[in-house]
Amino acid sequence: MSSAALTLPAAPAAATARPLAAPFGLRIVVGLLGVLLAVLVAGFNESVTKVALADIRGAMGIGHDEGTWLLALYAAPSVCAMAFAPWFSVTFSLRRFTLCAIAAFLLLGLLCPLAPNLASLMLLRALQGLAGGALPPMLMTVALRFLPANIKLYGLASYALTATFGPSLGTPLAAFWVEFVGWHWAFWQILPLCLLAMAAVAWGLPQDPLRLERFRQFNWRGLLLGFPAISMLVIGLIQGERLAWFDSPLIGVLLGGGSLLLGLFLLNEWTHPLPFFNLRLLKLRNLSFALFALGGVLFILLAAGQIPASYLAQVQAYRPLQTAPLMLVVALPQLLALPLVAALCNLRWVDCRWVLACGFAMLATACWLGAHLTSAWVREDFLVVQLLQIFGQPMAVLPLLMLSTGSIAPADGPFASAWFNTVKGFAAVLAGGVLDALSTARLHFHSSMLVDRLGNNPLLDGAGLTARLHRQALVLTSADLYLYMAVLAVVLILPIAFVPTRIFPPRAA
Repeated sequence: MSSAALTLPAAPAAATARPLAAPFGLRIVVGLLGVLLAVLVAGFNESVTKVALADIRGAMGIGHDEGTWLLALYAAPSVCAMAFAPWFSVTFSLRRFTLCAIAAFLLLGLLCPLAPNLASLMLLRALQGLAGGALPPMLMTVALRFLPANIKLYGLASYALTATFGPSLGTPLAAFWVEFVGWHWAFWQILPLCLLAMAAVAWGLPQDPLRLERFRQFNWRGLLLGFPAISMLVIGLIQGERLAWFDSPLIGVLLGGGSLLLGLFLLNEWTHPLPFFNLRLLKLRNLSFALFALGGVLFILLAAGQIPASYLAQVQAYRPLQTAPLMLVVALPQLLALPLVAALCNLRWVDCRWVLACGFAMLATACWLGAHLTSAWVREDFLVVQLLQIFGQPMAVLPLLMLSTGSIAPADGPFASAWFNTVKGFAAVLAGGVLDALSTARLHFHSSMLVDRLGNNPLLDGAGLTARLHRQALVLTSADLYLYMAVLAVVLILPIAFVPTRIFPPRAA
């Protein structure tokens, strides 16, 4: 199917003309590295409130429930920004928009620890989430627009770092600052890196002209429907487990109202001449499959990091810094594994669909091994599980990027970026909510089963029985979650043989 046939009706020439691509050279490479650094820093910053939450609560005298809103109010605008940032980057220019986003992200990070009260901190974190969420689409846009065909996959590999390298490294970094320096520096760690990223972007990326004429067709209705729809759904998913899901009227309003607004938003996008999302692109089988599979991959990657960290913290009483080496085992080798996988996919005789299948198989094997954990496992026992993920993760992510971007026309690049990044951001939140719900359900199930099995055995010590039962229930729950992830990875392999069509690399290596 020709992608040209799926584009929107022609808009005025001033609104559709694309800026000329700058010649590839050292400056473009530096600009790309600057955007990559900014996106990685934004990923590191997302882990701050999770790792430093206890210290933040102690410093500000707030409870657990109030603290959870810090997580939700950062994530919601972040996902929204991923959806709408590509449109604004075309309008205000890629370089100008990226620099403004990094500058705002830096300034808000500086102010967050200085907030005088919880309300101020929540507002600053929400605004910082908006600035941070605008950065990942810029990285994909730079890779697709400026890199020559023979190295375009390496640019996409840099984007894949944000899904594999960034999340695994963010938690150890935040834990280090909280443990040895102070919780303020968990926020301030971004300052020097953001300044370096701004310098690289300012020098490396070319300056396109302003295209303010696009505001004549600005999709106001789409923004007014889409922003609250995504925000309500994200907040509802993050707070759902704590508030018992639909037993809470608030969660019912957030998820129900958000779903209704999302439906109206998609209807508006179908009819608008200059939408934020080109729904007609979903007719492309490769893009639709890549978006679907991306949700599953992010679910597995989130679980693969969360399960061992939660097990070690709750069962073996590890502090975040003690868990950090386990995360680094996966994170640091990504700097080598991703370029190697990109080189593999860049060979014309290699079908990226089978690379994708092998990646899912490695993740399934890792999770299946993790499902055999016992209460005797310590950090070192997870080593084999983590080692399998070193190549399993990039082999599951990079082919999806190749499939999703290789079947679209260059003019549809911003639409593809909006689709991919929004699904990436929303799927991570959805996976977190589902994982929390599964964890609670399995924990209750195993607790009940253990109590029923033990009965009133007089040989058991009643004083420590409750703690021992809870500990064993946590172990069984972790094993179940690993097993579910293994099954999901196998399920994702099945449609590869007949849904996506083969995509050749932009140019053989």
